[in-house]
Amino acid sequence: MSLDRPLAQDPYEKLPAVPSFTLTSTDIAGGRPMPALHSRDGGNVSPQLSWSGFPQRTRGFMVSCFDADAPTPSGWWHWTVVDLGADITELEQGAGQSDLMLPGAAFHLRNDDGEHAYTGAYPPRGDREHRYYFAVHALDTETLELDEDTMPGLAHGAARAHTLARAVLVTTFKS
Repeated sequence: MSLDRPLAQDPYEKLPAVPSFTLTSTDIAGGRPMPALHSRDGGNVSPQLSWSGFPQRTRGFMVSCFDADAPTPSGWWHWTVVDLGADITELEQGAGQSDLMLPGAAFHLRNDDGEHAYTGAYPPRGDREHRYYFAVHALDTETLELDEDTMPGLAHGAARAHTLARAVLVTTFKS
């Protein structure tokens, strides 16, 4: 298998255009390598995320992390949190550890590792640098009415009809 394959498309380019808002982090920076702490082998700790400037009519949020460059046909979902209230504008570092670390009614969906939690970056050894898309979706609903075993792809399909705006921060990691 050649590790010199072309970069995958930005996954959000496939969706209808929506306004954007601001997503920042004290732990990761757009276009910069992710600290090892947020990789699977370096600590497996979800980064701090905060967001602002979303539409006033926002009723809830969904947060996710996706590796578009994973050597699979469908990329790799590392993290999906649903049912975050409209009053939540931050996830603290480590919030991806368990549902107990999440505010209010929010909960984790099963990621592609089969965990109800954040799983850090782990591109194959020797592969090129991977891009990790951290996204916050401002929704027009408080809940997507999903259960914890809903797959992330299905959750994002459900969110598509409810997305008012989206904030994306892309960081990188190489093993």
